[in-house]
Amino acid sequence: MENLISQFGYLGLFLITLLAASIVPFSSELVVLAMPALGYNIWLVGLVASIGNYSGAVTVYYMGKFGSDFVLSRYVTIEPAKLQKAQSWFERWGPAALLMCWAPFIGDALCLMAGSLHMNFGKFSLWAFLGKGGRYLAMLAAWVWLVGY
Repeated sequence: MENLISQFGYLGLFLITLLAASIVPFSSELVVLAMPALGYNIWLVGLVASIGNYSGAVTVYYMGKFGSDFVLSRYVTIEPAKLQKAQSWFERWGPAALLMCWAPFIGDALCLMAGSLHMNFGKFSLWAFLGKGGRYLAMLAAWVWLVGY
């Protein structure tokens, strides 16, 4: 992992966080926490990770918006129970449900559901970026508090 980070730096972080927010099962937290320890600017790490993760969420949103029938039925398997849970969250909380788009298991389904419901892209972007970025901000703030960056 150190080699990957040293070779690609912030671009590698962007790609890792983008993949982690797409339908590819991958976790970015370890990379995000490792980068400040390797000398990268902690706040720039948070910003790049947030933008990358948001970009992955946008990909899933558009899959839901334009390809839910074709893509989901042929290539992507999200359990119907997760989609039903995401839909019930939207019915209860509206766009604010996307604050949980960072969460494992339900996050992809929330972004996909937002797209398939044709949620306004501006609203989606606001709430998804707050959810994705808020997670990294909280994680890095805890890192500063615990380690004393």
